[in-house]
Amino acid sequence: MDNIHNMVIVGAGPAGIATAVESYILGIRDIVLLEKDQNHNATIRKYYKDNKRVDKDWKGQKVELDGNIYFMDGTKESTLDFFDEIIAHHFVELRTHTEVQKVVKKDDYFEVMIPGGSIKARFVVVTIGRMGKPNKPDYKIPATIKKRVNYTIDECSEGEKILVVGGGDSAVEYAVDLSEKNDVTICYRRETFRRANPTNRDAIANAIAHNEVRPYLGTNIEGLEDDNGKVRVIFAEREPETFDRVIYAIGGTTPSAFLTGSGIRIEDGKPVHDENYMTDIPGLYVAGDITQESGGSIALGLNHGYAIAQHILKNIQNA
Repeated sequence: MDNIHNMVIVGAGPAGIATAVESYILGIRDIVLLEKDQNHNATIRKYYKDNKRVDKDWKGQKVELDGNIYFMDGTKESTLDFFDEIIAHHFVELRTHTEVQKVVKKDDYFEVMIPGGSIKARFVVVTIGRMGKPNKPDYKIPATIKKRVNYTIDECSEGEKILVVGGGDSAVEYAVDLSEKNDVTICYRRETFRRANPTNRDAIANAIAHNEVRPYLGTNIEGLEDDNGKVRVIFAEREPETFDRVIYAIGGTTPSAFLTGSGIRIEDGKPVHDENYMTDIPGLYVAGDITQESGGSIALGLNHGYAIAQHILKNIQNA
């Protein structure tokens, strides 16, 4: 544990993997990639439904790839296979089940604090995503129904009456997918699904037109109650209604406590960094969706990794 690694990367999503792989291609060695979950790309595994489309140009945002990782449109499954392959082919050391508590700057290295100890590194790249901390409603959820209030569709069973809350791609995809075997309502505070991509907007419009999904648009939720083990939803604009399950798909939150605890300055909800994604602390970088305005672009995350790898190599050569 006293060994000082060249680089520690916190978070094994696209940006973290890209940073490791691009650095390896440039000849940098002794790189450690840390992931608190049981495998890389936990957000894709948890929050993407099976066979979900994964586009390089996320939400129509055209991105030219800068580095050596050639990412193409695919599905949830093909994307995970793709990252499996590039990790295996570039000898990236991936340590899973390792949750980082904070990053501490020393004189000429960093200590990455983990339960029971620390890992030392000359450079640290933080690529944890927003969906590691999914947004939750402001109102309190009664303890007796917490198992019926979820943030993915993993717990859903066939034949349930389900309320999906949200208006983005995940919410729309959940609602359409669940409607095949369930009674589904989608609740969104706005009148249209303008946040969703065109394909998903067409899918939800078709589902609503065929009475497969019931829309509660322009509708706000004021709270949840226990109704004999089911979830009674208190709406602001309509009468209360009881559901077997409620799924919240309302995005994720910037991990502000972790970032500020590691000395990273935050402005307008995002970590402050320069054009090389380095923070105010020399040698400490940020990448991925925590740096993006709307988050979620795999292609941009890959480009972040390439830029960081190039900058770290220059720092190593100039040391």
